[in-house]
Amino acid sequence: MPVLTEVSAFVRTRVEPVETVLDAGGDDARAELARLREEAKSLGLWALPLPRELGGGGLGLTEYFAHAEAEGSSDHGPAALGSACLLDVTMFQRHATATVRDRYLKRLVAGDITGSYAMTEPGVAGSDPAASRTSATWVGEGWLLNGRKWFTTGAGSAEYVTVLASGSLFVVPVRTPGFRVIREIPVLGAAGQFEIALDDVVVPADHLLGEGGDGLAIAGTRLALGRTLRCLRWIGQAERAFALMCPRANERQIGGSALADRQLVQQHVFESLLAIRSARALTHQAAELVALEQDARTEIGLAKVAAARALSQATDSAIQVFGAEGLGPDTPLPMLARIARTARILDGADELHISATARRVLTSRRAD
Repeated sequence: MPVLTEVSAFVRTRVEPVETVLDAGGDDARAELARLREEAKSLGLWALPLPRELGGGGLGLTEYFAHAEAEGSSDHGPAALGSACLLDVTMFQRHATATVRDRYLKRLVAGDITGSYAMTEPGVAGSDPAASRTSATWVGEGWLLNGRKWFTTGAGSAEYVTVLASGSLFVVPVRTPGFRVIREIPVLGAAGQFEIALDDVVVPADHLLGEGGDGLAIAGTRLALGRTLRCLRWIGQAERAFALMCPRANERQIGGSALADRQLVQQHVFESLLAIRSARALTHQAAELVALEQDARTEIGLAKVAAARALSQATDSAIQVFGAEGLGPDTPLPMLARIARTARILDGADELHISATARRVLTSRRAD
């Protein structure tokens, strides 16, 4: 069986049935995720895009992008299949000291530990990382960090958090004195986001990524890959909603005819398919450039907005076709609707991408 088919089957038959447990967080979610990870390893599906020398599957980005849509059709697919740490592994391989690489990389790829990434802060626009107020001061034996971060995914169970402070990125072990989790922040009912505090946290010099002041450049490279992966995963989730909608339209009878015979329902199907296929084409263009490490800012901006809209369109249409049943717990549509709503904000609000992309295009046309 081709690996792509196996990944699709694993997410559909193993991950999707336990999404409610995974969304709730806590001990039950951790136990379920651990079980899924062991099963993925036994099937040879573990950590497909991560380096072989670290215990991964060794797929290059171009190869992995072909799997990311199927893997991401569930929000929990990447974590269950061991690819959720791809951004950290890539960042550490390129910018971390030998100390950090030796301490974390193999354990990350094995799934023995997880990391978290802290950029957004209370009271500061998340789309403007340069406005970060968290400070880093050299104190002789290391760096002294002070500040607050929030919406840090998985910080409650992470081994370390990578923190943006004073224009640099620092790998902060969570057991460092002065580091604490303030609270968990449910996002439209789902667990997994946290607010953290750094109060006089001393970080060793060898836990700085790159050179001092490189943080925003490193973060920008990370975001390019991260946004591309999110787009592919959102398209996978939009396809999931579409796959639920079409049979429902064909099977549900009203007044002696199927919903599929109604023009307004046909419009829902058409608009959803148009949005999904358009988003997929734009995302593949961006992915090709990202894999080649070329400037993909315009393509990523287009893809991010298109993928978020595709997920919103397909999910909303599916709910409309399902009627009241689409609002309840018997389908994954409420969960997909939550993800669709957050998609318009995650990795930069749509408005940011629209404005930045338009300015970039207009500037280039003036130069021509």
